[in-house]
Amino acid sequence: MDYFKKLLDLLKLEREEDHAQYRKLTEQSSVSERRANGLTWYPIAIRGSEMSRGDYLTVEVERTTHQDISHQLRFGMPAVLFGNYDPQKDRVEGIIAHQSGNKLKITLRTDELPDFARDGKLGIDLLFDDNSYDEMQAALKSANDLSEKPEGTAEGRPLVRVLTGEKTPTFNENLYPISFPKLNISQNQAVNKILSANELAIVHGPPGTGKTTTLVQAIKALIKQENQKTGGVPLLVVAPSNTAVDLLSEKLHEEGLNVLRVGNPARVNERLMSLTLDAKMTDHPMMKNTKTLKKQANEYKNMAHKYKRSFGKSERDQRKLLFEEAHKIMKEVGNIEQYIIDDLVTKAQVITATLVGANNYTVRNLKFHTVVIDEAGQALEAACWIPILKAQKVVLAGDHCQLSPTIKSNEAAKNGLSTTLLEKCVALHPESVTLLEEQYRMHEQIMAHSSKIFYHNKLKAHHSVAKHLLFANDSPLTFIDTAGCSFDEKLGGTSSTNPEEAAFLVKHLSDFVEELKKKFSTNNFPSIAIISPYKQQITILKEQLEHLPDLQEVLAHISVNTIDSFQGQERDIVYISLTRSNTEGAIGFLSDIRRMNVAMTRARKKLIVIGDSATLSNSPFYADFITFSQEIDAYKSAWEWL
Repeated sequence: MDYFKKLLDLLKLEREEDHAQYRKLTEQSSVSERRANGLTWYPIAIRGSEMSRGDYLTVEVERTTHQDISHQLRFGMPAVLFGNYDPQKDRVEGIIAHQSGNKLKITLRTDELPDFARDGKLGIDLLFDDNSYDEMQAALKSANDLSEKPEGTAEGRPLVRVLTGEKTPTFNENLYPISFPKLNISQNQAVNKILSANELAIVHGPPGTGKTTTLVQAIKALIKQENQKTGGVPLLVVAPSNTAVDLLSEKLHEEGLNVLRVGNPARVNERLMSLTLDAKMTDHPMMKNTKTLKKQANEYKNMAHKYKRSFGKSERDQRKLLFEEAHKIMKEVGNIEQYIIDDLVTKAQVITATLVGANNYTVRNLKFHTVVIDEAGQALEAACWIPILKAQKVVLAGDHCQLSPTIKSNEAAKNGLSTTLLEKCVALHPESVTLLEEQYRMHEQIMAHSSKIFYHNKLKAHHSVAKHLLFANDSPLTFIDTAGCSFDEKLGGTSSTNPEEAAFLVKHLSDFVEELKKKFSTNNFPSIAIISPYKQQITILKEQLEHLPDLQEVLAHISVNTIDSFQGQERDIVYISLTRSNTEGAIGFLSDIRRMNVAMTRARKKLIVIGDSATLSNSPFYADFITFSQEIDAYKSAWEWL
């Protein structure tokens, strides 16, 4: 089917571009450069090792220095243990089996520690993640095969045809609607739509509308409904990032559901850890047997290694026998572990994982009735097909008016890879969509522009937040126009900067903080975000903040970062530095208005946007916003402060 062939071609382009960028980062770079780019832990110390599934060796390591550098080493990613004498030769590949804080476990494709691990410095290098691409590619090929099976056969699943637009979704009209007192009208409508859908339901959740709360209640209701039909097959709940999976796992657990978290959580806390497969296996009564057996296997291996330096025939035979015995025991361990995994999976009501994690060896061959994909607006379509192929019905939840997934290849993005499955399905099947209409975050003036541009003016502010302010008579929204102030942008590397605008913002913030200090103690001080779309501008803002003595005592309440890193978060006060100011009216990627939707909707009680109207007003989105700010008396000129 052309639909999947096109997706496969685009995925191939993305993989090639991703690979090229990875090679550029690694091939010509030193260990310290790779470490700075978050691809390497070096130096590390080995803290322990144990036999694991399939006779492989799992080694626990800890990074001993440079612990504050953020890194990309995550559960399930391919990596290599290397020695510093000859990193090209002294290397063993493996998979990261666990990562938390400054420790990780790597399962090496070998049954004993290599000789180079005994002396010299060691490190862990991240390898290019071909596995995720392989999984996505395999899923698209399987989906393509399904789409070509004749309708009406068991394999020609209606879900695939609905998602590709060949069929219209169907609903069970005979269900008696249910109502949750905790939920508002549109949230209850969403739950009922999910329960009545036979193939597809979509929850469109704009910022602050309680999408997670709605999903949790819907999942509880689905489990009840499906238990009557299927006799207790668990529900599969997935999201593109570990952080999103963690949030849902915790909320579902708090509601009293038996949740099994497959994969490795990003948030390392006791509550979440207890939901993981590892923790549940450890607590399983049959696990004692495997501990004893593993110990025995390790003893046989150690005995075998004593023969390493003697090479007579009898020693060789003896060594072989010991290895065979260890191998036999580990096979037995594997069988017991598999039995425990099957037992835990059967008892779970909900299985949670990332999109690619939905093909983890523990659940690879399972079929589900329903899969719920949260944050579907940030999910690459190819990755969504991994869990979808396991189900007959899918629930997509997210907001396609916020940030879409990051695509490395411009060509792939331009030809449609950045268009998500959520976006396509909203356009194809409006009858499946429920818009959550009431938001619990923002003052109504902060919400108004987004509601008009993105949500057809349907968004309402709940009475608890509609009028809330930092203090009496404060204004919730201010646009500060820097036109005519000669705050000209500069190009720093590949990113725009505007040092004068940054200095103006920090001075304005400093004055405002002085005013706030009269009204708030340090403990209950409002939270503040300073946001800019441009990385270099963020660097400048951070530097300027650090040098202002007046702000030091409230610095803990201030976060400074790019828009992308604030998605899903909120603050009492948000400053946005739009940065662009030039005579051509060029606004670059400020024209991605979905990104601005995210930035503007982070604020609860006060939003201050700083920018040059002369440059911005070439874009209808910004021109509208400036007009709106004038109408509600929120427009100010920077000259008032200069």
